[in-house]
Amino acid sequence: MKPRLSYTIWFSQRTGSTLLCRALQSTGIAGNPSEWLNASDLLDKYQLSSYAELQQRLWQLGTTSNGVFGVKTGVYEPYFGQIIDTFKQFPGCNPESNNRVEVWENAILGALPRAPYVDAGLHRFPNHKHIYMTRRNKVRLAVSWWKAIKSEEWHRQAGQAPVADNLKNKYSYRAIAHLFAECSMREAAIQEFFAEGSIVPLTIVYEDFVLAYEVTIRNILDYLELPDSKNISIADPPLQQLADDISEEWVQRFRKDRQKGWKNFW
Repeated sequence: MKPRLSYTIWFSQRTGSTLLCRALQSTGIAGNPSEWLNASDLLDKYQLSSYAELQQRLWQLGTTSNGVFGVKTGVYEPYFGQIIDTFKQFPGCNPESNNRVEVWENAILGALPRAPYVDAGLHRFPNHKHIYMTRRNKVRLAVSWWKAIKSEEWHRQAGQAPVADNLKNKYSYRAIAHLFAECSMREAAIQEFFAEGSIVPLTIVYEDFVLAYEVTIRNILDYLELPDSKNISIADPPLQQLADDISEEWVQRFRKDRQKGWKNFW
């Protein structure tokens, strides 16, 4: 079934995207956003034989009964280019198009019940929206990312005990420095995509999200213009933060290592 409204959550690692997706899923009216596109060969992943079937399967996975579809994705290569090439094969898409935004929105929504409007010379669709997740403190993001890699604990359910793992000797300046740069490059790639389509997304900042969880969710429901959102109760966060004393130790150690020899430092 074709969605009447859709949205994409754009993220880099450790920005609270999984928490946000689970919160939106729990409302029952905001689609079922997840990493449905997380594979190099989506036909193989879903064991399908045609791109029309794939489009239908994605809609089935990501859409709630009210016709709202949600998906979450990052932008890094070659992954994102593979997704765009796949989307060009969807019904109604132009395989020769060089406009990634047009390809993306055509594939997600399919043939529209009403004509697209024109914005800044581009064909854009009023019933597809974009949510961008970021984190102000990139040092803490990079530390969280490396810690998750080494502990293999990416999320922790509310009330669950921490994974038992001795991380004391697993600090790596080079690894954290790489992730510090990589998160910035991933966000730059997302911004390039937005610029290509003159997109002004709804921006969710991790630091604000964790302090104002319910307010953030309600703001998103309002942004999606869901008529029943006022009557929806927002459940408590299903995940808990993973930052601990080890995280803080690594943050301060990285700050010192990164600024070693600098005349001015922060």
